[in-house]
Amino acid sequence: MAVKITGYETHDIRFPTSLTGDGTDAMNTDCDYSAAYVKLFTSTDLTGYGLTFTIGRGNDIVCMAIKELANRLLGKEVEELFANMGMTWDYLSADSQLRWIGPEKGVIHIALGAVGNALWDMYARARGKPLWKLVVDMTPEELVNATAFRYITDAITREEALEMLKAKAATKAEREARVKELGYPAYVTSAGWLGYSDEKVARLTKEAVEAGFNHFKMKVGADRDSDLRRGKIMRSIIDDPQYLPSGHKARDPNSPELVGKNAGPTGSVLMIDANQVWDVPQAIDYVKSLAEIKPWFIEEPTAPDDILGHAAIRKALKPYGIGVATGEHAHNRMVFKQLLQAEAIDVCQIDSCRLGGVSEVLSVLLMAAKFGVPVCPHAGGVGLCEYVIHLSLIDYIAISGTMERNVLEFVDHLHEHFLYPCSINKNGRYNVPSNPVEGYSIEMHQTSIAEFEWPHGSYWVNARAKA
Repeated sequence: MAVKITGYETHDIRFPTSLTGDGTDAMNTDCDYSAAYVKLFTSTDLTGYGLTFTIGRGNDIVCMAIKELANRLLGKEVEELFANMGMTWDYLSADSQLRWIGPEKGVIHIALGAVGNALWDMYARARGKPLWKLVVDMTPEELVNATAFRYITDAITREEALEMLKAKAATKAEREARVKELGYPAYVTSAGWLGYSDEKVARLTKEAVEAGFNHFKMKVGADRDSDLRRGKIMRSIIDDPQYLPSGHKARDPNSPELVGKNAGPTGSVLMIDANQVWDVPQAIDYVKSLAEIKPWFIEEPTAPDDILGHAAIRKALKPYGIGVATGEHAHNRMVFKQLLQAEAIDVCQIDSCRLGGVSEVLSVLLMAAKFGVPVCPHAGGVGLCEYVIHLSLIDYIAISGTMERNVLEFVDHLHEHFLYPCSINKNGRYNVPSNPVEGYSIEMHQTSIAEFEWPHGSYWVNARAKA
């Protein structure tokens, strides 16, 4: 008997990270890391899990949008959906009345990310593979059929994508073995939140160096003098060989994976992130004034939809050796298409659930590979690290074929709430997810849901009682 989708549940889950300053930046000063979480049920015990990340209020609105989209899957046979995930993505995004309140942006689109990811999670579980393995084991034709191509064929056609994938197919097994052995390169943001004291920044930076990381990101944009001071604190630690882990040698700043990144004498790299706080002229002036801390790139220097603004900033900062990165708030593949076409970015930062799920992510990975721009996904939020390691593995093994200059964000928050949390090895690299039942690694513990669901979870009930 065919397996059909029979129902769903949504959960509004919020964690009180604003109490400790986790996640704070120049734009977002009051972050409660939150998940609009969905479970898709079938006529068997096969279940799919997905979420979209928010920072608190409004999470309930996303859950309402998830319900509207999940309704479109009720009664559908799962194998028919799995057979062509690109077509399934088109179907999920095609309800004309729901589409009107996007289209393909805002609440309705990040809700699509949760539902689409839950369906991909179900697909991987049905095949007994982690999500990344499901995708890299696809033939080039299957992977193209799983990708969302509408509105981007002026940048990459299905035929071009197929040729790119075929060119990499014969060597996929070599790259898979290599990344399993080494792990995937990571960078750390946890030391650089704006809400932390100088002492905490220094302590966390030392701990990150000791853990094997050599790429570090710092939030900027609230106060220039403070940014310079904090940047110099971080530089004084990451550039000093005395803090390197025992047995670790300094990396060569001129090696192929580090050249052009403003790496210091130990091979360590500093990045800065403004979270959209500036107008274009402000961004140029401000970042020039931070040139002495030698950042590799400035992330989100201005409004995330301003393609030409990013291009102007990139052109102005190029003489200073500082690049431009963005993408965490780029709400669809068309924004990425234009950023790439306009030569507006040096680093492409996809978000696993602001984009509408894996099928749309694949389209951006393919475009970035064609344009030769490295993909360094955004992962600052609950569940995003669990998600994005799968996406970076897909990019390296099946699409771009390179991870030498790529680094994947790692934030050490809230992993304990997931059944299959991501992990980092002693060299500051992500371990490859290997459990055949974990799917997209986003299933949460029921105890965490019971404690942190808004507004009736035990944590929030107790917090109101104490108020």
